[in-house]
Amino acid sequence: MSLAAVRSLGSARRLRTATELEDFEQELVDQYSLARAASGVTDRTVAGERQAVCGLIRGAGRPVWAIGTEEVDRYLLGLRRDGLTRLTVHNRAGVFARFFEFLIARYQGDIHALTGYLVTQPIDEYNRPNSSDYGVARVPPREDEVETLFAGWRASLPQTRKYLPAARDYLAASLWRRVGLRMTETVMLDIRDWRPDLGELGKLHVRFGKGSRGRGPKTRLVPAIDSVGDLLEWWLTDVRYQFGDDYDDPDAPLLPSERRDPLTGRCARIGDDALRAGLAAVVDRWLPGWTGKLSPHGLRHYCASTLYGRGMDLKAIQELLGHAWLSSTTRYVHVLDDHIEQAWEAANQRVATRLSEPVR
Repeated sequence: MSLAAVRSLGSARRLRTATELEDFEQELVDQYSLARAASGVTDRTVAGERQAVCGLIRGAGRPVWAIGTEEVDRYLLGLRRDGLTRLTVHNRAGVFARFFEFLIARYQGDIHALTGYLVTQPIDEYNRPNSSDYGVARVPPREDEVETLFAGWRASLPQTRKYLPAARDYLAASLWRRVGLRMTETVMLDIRDWRPDLGELGKLHVRFGKGSRGRGPKTRLVPAIDSVGDLLEWWLTDVRYQFGDDYDDPDAPLLPSERRDPLTGRCARIGDDALRAGLAAVVDRWLPGWTGKLSPHGLRHYCASTLYGRGMDLKAIQELLGHAWLSSTTRYVHVLDDHIEQAWEAANQRVATRLSEPVR
């Protein structure tokens, strides 16, 4: 992404025409985009925030410096009525809050001198939507249910009409289930990212981990625990070469599409929609009670909960999943945290022991 050259806002001047007002408004948006790029956020994030701010300005029908809580209330309500998810609306509100904080901190004086308006923060505790999953426990399937799903899937692979994509989807879902990879992390793996020479079990080099606040990918090494190494050896030895002759190219995608890249003629990288569809189809067949409810991210939650249930400490799970904050990890595993039940049992045992003692 490239940013347009922006003019200096350091010196105020009178704005006489509608065109000059529009140009000044555009300069403010440009300066915000430039500041966000300078802070290290990705081009994709900068472009998305710019689009969100421009959408608010168009929707409000007023200059940006004249937008208040009433206009933002109407706009956010319109987004919800248009079918946007709670999480999307929550994120848009966060963008708007940052943008107006930027205007107030850097250009409040210029804006007042040129327009007569004092910019106010239109996002407050009353209209800021809660995150869609705040306080919601994502309860994953039970271990026996997941075992049923993957056992049926694995047994059906040899008879599948399209064996190669079915095997690829099975591998991807196994990575979500066993080591909790995110979708983007999975599709962006290259063949060279499997490093069997690292550590006792080998490690996956995740180069496109989720960065905080859009600050680019965060890399990590994921140990091939829970038989992931065996799965990758099966994939690279028995399956991957059947997709094309790029199987020995370290820069080729680990999880390829059946389609070819029109420029190179080699395997294209699989997209997340295809992997989601592959999981949905087998869930519908082998675990119908979870149809429409079990997603790739749900298997990531299952991974964290299962490892926690087996005794892995939270810090290790945090590092495995690539969470910046331990609090994020606790939201993945709290459904299996039975310390309340254990305390209840211990309390009951103490009462029972005390009552059984002879009276002196």
